[in-house]
Amino acid sequence: MAALGTVKGSGSWFSSLALGVTLLKCLLIPTYHSTDFEVHRNWLAITHSLPLSQWYYEATSEWTLDYPPFFAWFEYVLSHVAKYFDQEMLNVHNLNYFNSRTLLFQRFSVIFTDVLFVYAVHECCKCVDGRKASKELTEKPKFILSVLLLWNFGLLIVDHIHFQYNGFLSGLMLLSIARLFQKRHMEGAFFFAVLLHFKHIYVYVAPAYGIYLLRSYCFTASKPDGSVRWNSFSFIRLISLGLIVFLVSALSLGPFLALNQLPQVFSRLFPFKRGLCHAYWAPNFWALYNAVDKVLSIIGLELKLLDPNKIPKASMTSGLVQQFDHTVLPSVTPLATLICTLIAILPSVCCLWFKPQGPRGFLRCLILCALSSFMFGWHVHEKAILLAILPMSLLSVEKAGDASIFLILTTTGHYSLFPLLFTTPELPIKILLMLLFTIYSISSLMMLFRPFAPFFFRKEKPLFNWMETFYLLGLAPLEVCCEFVFPFTSWRLKYPFIPLLMTSVYCAVGVTYAWFRLYVSMLTGPPVGKTKKQ
Repeated sequence: MAALGTVKGSGSWFSSLALGVTLLKCLLIPTYHSTDFEVHRNWLAITHSLPLSQWYYEATSEWTLDYPPFFAWFEYVLSHVAKYFDQEMLNVHNLNYFNSRTLLFQRFSVIFTDVLFVYAVHECCKCVDGRKASKELTEKPKFILSVLLLWNFGLLIVDHIHFQYNGFLSGLMLLSIARLFQKRHMEGAFFFAVLLHFKHIYVYVAPAYGIYLLRSYCFTASKPDGSVRWNSFSFIRLISLGLIVFLVSALSLGPFLALNQLPQVFSRLFPFKRGLCHAYWAPNFWALYNAVDKVLSIIGLELKLLDPNKIPKASMTSGLVQQFDHTVLPSVTPLATLICTLIAILPSVCCLWFKPQGPRGFLRCLILCALSSFMFGWHVHEKAILLAILPMSLLSVEKAGDASIFLILTTTGHYSLFPLLFTTPELPIKILLMLLFTIYSISSLMMLFRPFAPFFFRKEKPLFNWMETFYLLGLAPLEVCCEFVFPFTSWRLKYPFIPLLMTSVYCAVGVTYAWFRLYVSMLTGPPVGKTKKQ
């Protein structure tokens, strides 16, 4: 494995974890893959077969190129390896093309590019405080963090079954975070700027980067009370950061600016004609909003308060269409979601400026920006929950309160991904992998923070209170109901959307609760007691 060469300093245990998860990924090669498999095959064909000027205009397939230019170049590079596997997969007109060679190439391309993720995890482990000097390797924070990241259930099923390249992209984000923890601000800014031009969804967390770099890098000192010392501002540092952003953006967008195609590129990147919710409702505020609207509409019909002929048919039959008008509650516009998102993000970035808490405060703000955008954004994909789960892993091994939030967020967020794998052969795989990851996460973090007494006789405050425990245990009957009971009921034909609605709404409660608790922890946390910043 090429990844193993990057982890020499961590000992054989890190190499073993990386190798083990790589072998598991190889075992998942024959499993189900989604339409995203064809999406990326088509992008390989577009970037390989067509000139640059046609990349963002090509529309032979419905799966048009809608990622930023760096990702398009990434596909271009991959295509020059793909031609040695099967040249036909690079034909734009071979829609839905598939064979064993195409499968092997695309699966292995994800596995190979995960090398960056492995390296980023190794760098993040250097940033963890060794609060517990345990003799047992498996009880060390760095070991637990490595498992939580390398063996993350969400990444495994989204990338290596469903099919995407989130591991590679998450590697860039984690590497950027690690560099900021290491006070290598310019490198951190560079990696994040590059990441934005690979996938624009990461613009969600850009406010955290902007405020933190301005507050902690451009201003070189603070007053004893933590407030900013205005005369410490470094104009040179600001120019340096701006130059990085400008050069990366110029490299990415410059060719399309020269071709006068920037409006076309942006129209692909931000398709606001799509509906409020993705095909599967992400477990966020709008899932709860949609569910309330459906319940009110059903009650209104039963009480004859609503005219059936005036109810949008799509909203009452499938529940999963991309565009529909709400029946009772006001319909939501992209502008409304933007305002809600900005309002939700604002307290965290203000706290980052007025009450700096160091790199960990930045990380907390980053997670809150990701969660706030997930909660209130327009057309949010359920997979976007990984944007918060992965960085939250770093906080989980340092404080018991953060571990509790992490476990609630991870368990509910991961379970919300279950509808992505709806085929029967993958049912035992997703259940087993999630059980293993969840049991390990809970047991390892409980051992890290509550190690000295048997479970039922601990005097320390448990990681979960009774309400949280009851909620998490409720995922089991929910799964039984959705997968094993509902398919045999008469409602299966009339209300096919019910299992997805139940999953989204139930998980939305947990995600919202974790978001609220994380916000409280940031707003009530003390500022870093340092007067000098580097």
